[in-house]
Amino acid sequence: MKVELENLTKIFPSRNKKSQEVVVAVDNFTFSIPDGKLVGLLGPSGCGKSTTLYMISGLQKPTSGKIYFGDDDVTELTPEHRGVGLVFQNYALYPHMTVKQNILFPLQNLKGEDKLTKDEMLERAYNAAKLVQIDDLMDRKPNELSGGQQQRVAIARALVKMPRVLLLDEPLSNLDARLRLQTREEIRRIQRETQITTVFVTHDQEEAMSISDIIVVMKTGVVQQIGKPQEVYDNPINLFVAKFLGTPPINVFSGRVEGGMLYIGDDAVLPARGIDDREVTVGIRPEGFVLSEDGPLHCKLSSVEVMGRDVSIVSGHDASLNPVIRSIIDADCKLDPTAECVRFALKPHKVFIFDKETEERILPEE
Repeated sequence: MKVELENLTKIFPSRNKKSQEVVVAVDNFTFSIPDGKLVGLLGPSGCGKSTTLYMISGLQKPTSGKIYFGDDDVTELTPEHRGVGLVFQNYALYPHMTVKQNILFPLQNLKGEDKLTKDEMLERAYNAAKLVQIDDLMDRKPNELSGGQQQRVAIARALVKMPRVLLLDEPLSNLDARLRLQTREEIRRIQRETQITTVFVTHDQEEAMSISDIIVVMKTGVVQQIGKPQEVYDNPINLFVAKFLGTPPINVFSGRVEGGMLYIGDDAVLPARGIDDREVTVGIRPEGFVLSEDGPLHCKLSSVEVMGRDVSIVSGHDASLNPVIRSIIDADCKLDPTAECVRFALKPHKVFIFDKETEERILPEE
């Protein structure tokens, strides 16, 4: 099911009686979610991602704009008539019911021509449970399950209705690190098997990038960039997107372009053809550093952290806007950990230049 969001806006009234300043939670969001794809809405708290999800589900009504499921305008439809499955952050399972009863519950409320027989409901419930691999837990109650198992019950309950669109609101945030990894892989597997159009809300960029076909990066209600995860990571449109994506985060420096060269402090690090002389902000991905005895970028060495296949070099530079610089290099590279200075060459495709005022990306000539 293709989902179209057309100039979607949500404005909340002010809570401050004196200022009467309204809160624009989502600002003119236009996007087409392709049929059968998993789209990650990504951004920090307060960016409008959950509000967007709730408008798609029908739990919140947009201030303006339209929502289409296929060719159907569903903007005014109630949630139960949209054909959506919604999974919340807190699972929202009924504690007094068994797993089977929790999964059956949405089917028992179907009326009219949608009403199912008892056998049909049971078949659907067991099919949904088998899909999320909890069919052997059907007689347990939620308090007898792990967090990951409870999350699977919530997903099965959403899938049992055979929804046109599946909506997941931060579904992994209550799980520990190992379970998060396992459950996000399960969500991806289930989505691929069912081919249900899915919208996944998270503030965790690693989650979004690992399972999404497309990510939508948001900030204060405004869409910053839309694209395939790797494309957005490799070509951030502005400094916010560059800083939000990546672990460890991107290293940010004050810099300048002078005479067709990019300078960080006194170090001329790369050509910057076609860019006027000006002050700029420079972003360098941790994997963009190359250890080199005659490299142009001079940094003060703080420590060397061995991480198995990689080595993290922690250093400093007067022009750095981060507390420390983190450079990821191959463990085969040899570095004297007692040295005072470390020198790097830079990979040009891992270095991004941004306007100092607008923070928009500046592209040098090839």
